[in-house]
Amino acid sequence: MIFICEKQKLQEGILIAQKAITGKSTMPILEGIYINASKDGLTLIGSDMDVSIETKVSADVIEEGTMVIDSKIFGEIIRKLPNSDVRIEIIKNDTVQISCQKSVFNVVYMNYEEFPSLPNIDEEKQIQVPQNILKNMIKSTSFAIAQDETRPILQGILFELKNRKLNLVALDGYRLAIKTEYLDSDFDIEVVIPGKTLNEVSKILEDIDSIVNITFTNNHILFNLEQTKIISRLLDGKYVNYNSLLPQEHKLLVEVNKQELQNGIERASLMAKEGNSNLIKLDVQEDNLVITSNSQLGKVREEVGINLQGEGVQIAFNSRYLLDVLKNMEEDDVVLEMTSSVTPCVIKAKETDSYKYLVLPVRLIR
Repeated sequence: MIFICEKQKLQEGILIAQKAITGKSTMPILEGIYINASKDGLTLIGSDMDVSIETKVSADVIEEGTMVIDSKIFGEIIRKLPNSDVRIEIIKNDTVQISCQKSVFNVVYMNYEEFPSLPNIDEEKQIQVPQNILKNMIKSTSFAIAQDETRPILQGILFELKNRKLNLVALDGYRLAIKTEYLDSDFDIEVVIPGKTLNEVSKILEDIDSIVNITFTNNHILFNLEQTKIISRLLDGKYVNYNSLLPQEHKLLVEVNKQELQNGIERASLMAKEGNSNLIKLDVQEDNLVITSNSQLGKVREEVGINLQGEGVQIAFNSRYLLDVLKNMEEDDVVLEMTSSVTPCVIKAKETDSYKYLVLPVRLIR
């Protein structure tokens, strides 16, 4: 194998493939990047068995060949080389020579035949989603994935397509996040994708409207971007019936400027660092929302103007849960729907139905 490639292009390809390499596998071969050089250029693959990422890199291939090379050392070498063409050539004794200007590295490589093959996925049945929309949907929900390993299904995001609507849903027992987009597709799909996978997909997606082709099997999902494919296993089991968690009615509705509310909560939470509760209290009044926090550090009082429908209420929350929601909403005005100090608060955008969030309050000992 002999090829010449621009350092920057090769480095970008390595960084993409490395997103699938966790370094936690008991198989040493999975700490490497699989590299195939053919007349079409380079194919780089990283995998941890659960997630595999394949990406294409253009190169001048002089002699075709395949190898697996340690991801960490290879990535570091390429990153530190001068910004010039890199020549890579397999020489004797299982060694690959990497040269660029006056730098020459000889590195041991691994047997590519030990590298696991990628799952075979039929790409005939697929849905198409613009990159920027999918990236935004993941960002709008992934913060609510459960970190607790006792319920593995909640460490994933529900990917649900029905009635021409794509819903991404995440919940962790304290909050629920739903993001909805219209999708021109007749498919009905309900699968649970590991949150870790979608976070890596989000890093690769760009803020552009070019299409991602998404294909499903019973066990895997494939995201196909033009030069990159991401294949992930799906989580086993049935997801929670999230619709049953959403209150069917409310007794009060608060309209408020999102940024003013976010700023007020951020300032109030500076005094809410005691323990892990990040406790703030909201006193919903006729024209104002009063945000307070008391701790050994001191106390704070913030006031935000609101429009209230219904009677006021006093309710407490973990400030981090509210901030996670507000930071991921792009609208200027938001709506909070509540019934009492012990029932969930539903947060929506005022002008669109594409966001829906539910946050449980903290019960106060009176």
